[in-house]
Amino acid sequence: MRNTARYTIFRTKWGYFGLAGTDNGLLRTFLPTASREKVKSQLLRYFPSAQYDSGLFESAQRQIAAYFEGARVNFSDIPVELNGMSTFTKRVLDACMGIEFGQTVSYGRLAELVGSPAAARAVGGALSKNPLPLIIPCHRVICSNGKVGGFSAAGGKNLKEKLLKHEEQALISNKSG
Repeated sequence: MRNTARYTIFRTKWGYFGLAGTDNGLLRTFLPTASREKVKSQLLRYFPSAQYDSGLFESAQRQIAAYFEGARVNFSDIPVELNGMSTFTKRVLDACMGIEFGQTVSYGRLAELVGSPAAARAVGGALSKNPLPLIIPCHRVICSNGKVGGFSAAGGKNLKEKLLKHEEQALISNKSG
């Protein structure tokens, strides 16, 4: 079994997407950008000795590409590693994985789901540490007033809004198609 970090970069309809992981699970994702080199430099910033592996998590690559084509995708079967995170952060990220495609929950509701109803701000802080955006769909967590709130992944709030609209449109297209 190979536990050394490996990475891959592949093309999606939205640009180049990056994955890094080991045989045990995904460690990091990098959301689509127009520059393959930017994705590579970001992944290698976290895993400087990682080796390129075009076949890394091939099933995940297919699912991610399908997502950006407008398919309704559930990433819950992709193994993830959340090493080095606090118990609270792991609980938040685990609960976030249960948010269905095209659905949203508020920071406060997610705090309730992890057993800490007064911790909406702490939930936001935990989500800002999400190393696996899209796979752990933190973009689906919004403010109680309906505003999108923050998004620490590259692309910020604009990308979060774009992802939410993409999922909404995919649900509409899948119903009518």
